[in-house]
Amino acid sequence: MIKETVPYANFEGFAAHPYKEKRPLILLCHAWKGRDEFICKKAELVASLGYVGFAIDMYGKGVLGNSKEENAALKKPFIDDRALLQQRLLQGYETACALPYVDKEKIVVLGFGFGGICALDLARSGVPLKGAISIYGHFDPPKNVPTHPIKAKILILHGYNDPISPMDELYAFQKELENNKVDWQSHIYGNTFHAFATPSANDPAAGILYNPTSAKRAWKAVENFLAEQFH
Repeated sequence: MIKETVPYANFEGFAAHPYKEKRPLILLCHAWKGRDEFICKKAELVASLGYVGFAIDMYGKGVLGNSKEENAALKKPFIDDRALLQQRLLQGYETACALPYVDKEKIVVLGFGFGGICALDLARSGVPLKGAISIYGHFDPPKNVPTHPIKAKILILHGYNDPISPMDELYAFQKELENNKVDWQSHIYGNTFHAFATPSANDPAAGILYNPTSAKRAWKAVENFLAEQFH
């Protein structure tokens, strides 16, 4: 496996890939902390499946939050300004597409938490994607930003007890997808809170808690979804 950082503008993506030949691309969107080790390990895991994993950097080279307060402050400008969010996403997307070992015809975007809203906003941006995966993400559509009908297939992996993105938000999004004839699926995990796939998540009072069983089931669903898109 080849692992490398990929500088672009003031940002630094991370790529992991198994071959020099062109392979399908999985764009990975980090949670509110930033492009940390967690998302880079997911890029490596994707590469072990035979794809290119590229972790987009939304905040800037080396910028990582060290507390809930710092993470929230880093995330807030993008939630407030979804045009800025889309712009940063497209910078990462275009950088990844330019890599010589990427098959630009076969792209899926996947995000965790804050990265989930990134994944869905990229699907709404009009760029050609095979699929978009939200893992405990947010679902509200952007306002005052030009959007396109979602063409990508959608996979939602969510905890039933998630107070950060409650089920009523998910129901509204599912209705939007259904009304627009999108190919979508949701996997809802019982007794499961926000950030359930993050081993360091341990704030049950805030509804943020790692659940290894749900995390394992969710990643299996990711593998199945990717295999369906590319094989």
